[in-house]
Amino acid sequence: MPPIALLAKKIGMTRIFESDGTIHPLTVLEVGPCKVLRVKKNDGADGYDALQLGFEPGKEKAFNKPQMGFFKKIGQKPYRHVREVRVDAAVTGQYEPGQDLTVESFFAPGEFVDVVGWTKGRGFQGVMRRHGFHGSKEWGHGTHEYFRHGGSIGSNTYPGRTMPGLRMPGRMGVRRFTIQNLRVIDRVAPKNLVLVRGAVPGPNGGLCIVRQAIKVYSATKKA
Repeated sequence: MPPIALLAKKIGMTRIFESDGTIHPLTVLEVGPCKVLRVKKNDGADGYDALQLGFEPGKEKAFNKPQMGFFKKIGQKPYRHVREVRVDAAVTGQYEPGQDLTVESFFAPGEFVDVVGWTKGRGFQGVMRRHGFHGSKEWGHGTHEYFRHGGSIGSNTYPGRTMPGLRMPGRMGVRRFTIQNLRVIDRVAPKNLVLVRGAVPGPNGGLCIVRQAIKVYSATKKA
């Protein structure tokens, strides 16, 4: 697993031009600063190594009593986003609760990162938009009011039920996706910005998790 990951917010997309006219699409991410809320260790009560990070401070009135009780117990201000990131055992000893993690120490230009995001929510959708069904023919044999339907969902006497996993209408979007091996083109440390080449799932303002590319990290570790 990568040594560290930081929480980020997707700002939007832009592009840059090279001298030969080549265009590079970029996604702008506001990475951190993240507050280390807790350090979990494998040899402790938790049984695994992880850092619990807080991102984007919030107002106390926006949190309920159980949430505020958690932050008061650990002696930290409330944060809108709290996530755990798994790390190597050698990494947990380098951090302590209350420490701020900024982009200045991570994700230098030229490195590769993986970005975890949650896709845009599309609400309740039919089979044509959700699964790419082609729909029924619009002519012949009296077909009407059935052009965008999914067709039969059952079977005959055996097995006589709808099988699990059948593609049907339902909630679309808000799924976790990881885009791997995005190259860091630039880093604006004073503004906590990282510019990566390519697209990142989710809407502008959506939460993301940026980590060192797992494939690159694994190859370096084996070497």
